[in-house]
Amino acid sequence: MALFTNSNLKKAFALIGFLASSVDAVGGVELGTAGEFAILSMTGVTTTGVTSVTGDIGTSPIKSTAITGFTLIMDSGRNFSTSALVAGKVWAADYVAPTPFKMSKAIKDMQTAFTNAQNRSDTDFTEELSTGNIEGQTLVPGLYNWSTSVHFINSVTFNGSSDSVWILQIAQNLIVGSGARVSVTGGAKAKNIFWQISGATTVGTTAHLEGVFLCKTSIVFQTGSSMNGAALSQTAVTLDAATIVKEEDLSVV
Repeated sequence: MALFTNSNLKKAFALIGFLASSVDAVGGVELGTAGEFAILSMTGVTTTGVTSVTGDIGTSPIKSTAITGFTLIMDSGRNFSTSALVAGKVWAADYVAPTPFKMSKAIKDMQTAFTNAQNRSDTDFTEELSTGNIEGQTLVPGLYNWSTSVHFINSVTFNGSSDSVWILQIAQNLIVGSGARVSVTGGAKAKNIFWQISGATTVGTTAHLEGVFLCKTSIVFQTGSSMNGAALSQTAVTLDAATIVKEEDLSVV
């Protein structure tokens, strides 16, 4: 009996290809309870204009007085508040127990997720892609790393399946041009796109983002900008008539 028929060889090569792709695959970042929030901040959330947030907002260790522009309405139990601008709940470290513990845990989980994403070294084949100018790029699943700032002025596309994962390690700032758009194709999901940014994030007017943004410093959404995913900042989040939508449970990898 022939052991190496054309059919067997094709199967062997297919298996090798599958194993290679499995080795290159990047696992998702566990967000823990931080994944329950559309916006999470350590030093405050500020909005001007008619902002719309779908999902919860939370701050800690800063108090609720650092959540401005939302005209908060305290719930009768004083565990959370609501706002006409938020389709969800607003939580802060100075609300009645058990909220302080909830928020402390969420912040700790956010910091752990940031460090996890920052320390990944699964592959380096995408290191310093286009020296930080990712304008017009179509990004396949994987780990990306830049020692510089990253920017684009019009578009970036993430193409992959619903199980595909991207981690973008950015050592400096992320700058998104006005009107720029991040697109997902092939079934790719925003919850599997992790932007780990050690600097600040600036989202230009009317720009649109997709993904989970783990930012060491500020995230600024300029007038009319939008995001499908989550803005998780270790400093402040500022919005101007922005739209933030968390469509899925991001706490589940």
